[in-house]
Amino acid sequence: MRWLWIDRILALEPGKRLVARKAVSLSEPHLHQHFPATETEPAMPVVPGPLIIEGMAQAGGLLAGHARGFKDDVVLAKLRKAELGFEVQPGAVIEFEATLVAIDDSGASVDGIVRVLDPAWDSPKELGAIDLMFAHVPAERDSLLIAEAFRTLIAGSVQAGGDGVDQMVV
Repeated sequence: MRWLWIDRILALEPGKRLVARKAVSLSEPHLHQHFPATETEPAMPVVPGPLIIEGMAQAGGLLAGHARGFKDDVVLAKLRKAELGFEVQPGAVIEFEATLVAIDDSGASVDGIVRVLDPAWDSPKELGAIDLMFAHVPAERDSLLIAEAFRTLIAGSVQAGGDGVDQMVV
């Protein structure tokens, strides 16, 4: 992971579960290419599916890395399942709930549920499920940067407050 796409961690149960969020803004450049206006149709900016998968991979990878003290690099090895039911538009918030199914020296398995919160809706809607497998590989120099980015994300989330964040420990 070279960049953090998720904005905030809402809950962390070490070795079990992590909930993270990403606020979708119209100012994000990837939205303007997906789908641009044509001669006959107006633009319909939506979050590309691979970025939603990336968000779950980051949530699950951070959960798996944290469970082992970030001693290894956590690399996405396999996308077991990705089912997304609708398109996400600007103004929405994507919520990633990653649950650690298994972890050992070789890797980890994470099941994920993705929800969308939209100001136009009365309640969150489930977007789908994304299940991933990660490999643990010997740590590179970037591991320290990832662990530090995670600590910064946790610190900001704790400072912002909310349910479930006051118990987070890095």
